[in-house]
Amino acid sequence: MVLLTISFAIPIGIGAAIYLEEYGRKNWVGRLIEINIANLAGVPSIVYGLLGLGLFVRFFSLDRSLIAGALTMSLLIMPVIVIATREAIKAVPNGIREASYAVGATKWQTIWYHLLPISFPSILTGIILAVSRAIGETAPLITIGALTYVTFLPDKLQSPFTILPIQIYNWVSRPQTAFHTDAAAGIIVLLVFTLLLNSVAIILRNRFSK
Repeated sequence: MVLLTISFAIPIGIGAAIYLEEYGRKNWVGRLIEINIANLAGVPSIVYGLLGLGLFVRFFSLDRSLIAGALTMSLLIMPVIVIATREAIKAVPNGIREASYAVGATKWQTIWYHLLPISFPSILTGIILAVSRAIGETAPLITIGALTYVTFLPDKLQSPFTILPIQIYNWVSRPQTAFHTDAAAGIIVLLVFTLLLNSVAIILRNRFSK
């Protein structure tokens, strides 16, 4: 679920931020889009669940599948990635752009070879925050119909699914001691996965900073 969410949200979020910051016109339409993106970053997660239920599950007929869940979570974290990427690109000194244009680089070459590498550490920080939020969210996925208990592994994108926080909640609510042990193990797995993901992002951020 997390890997699918990242694969959807990061390219679209960074691409949208680049367009808004470097190509979009600075008029009232652009300002309206900026305000709406900022508002979306603060919308309660359950609203994204209702949006995913109406859009992906029913309108696009993806049913209550893994792909529908990943797309819903992508909508949840995408505003955070867009805002972080825009601020990172905006922080790059204008002298970098002017020097690139002065030696004959195109706008896209300037973005690809200069703006993105310089701003990438800050972009990664935004991605870490967004993905960390996605790992712990349950409300949107319960809304679109994620299972509370499974005895199988999803073998395709259209398969029913669950996520670890929902499983942990299910195990904790059961009276048997064995399920409480499973819940403790699930919490450890979730924490280790989160720490590993954040560690990789921090290592990459430090490497690009150098």
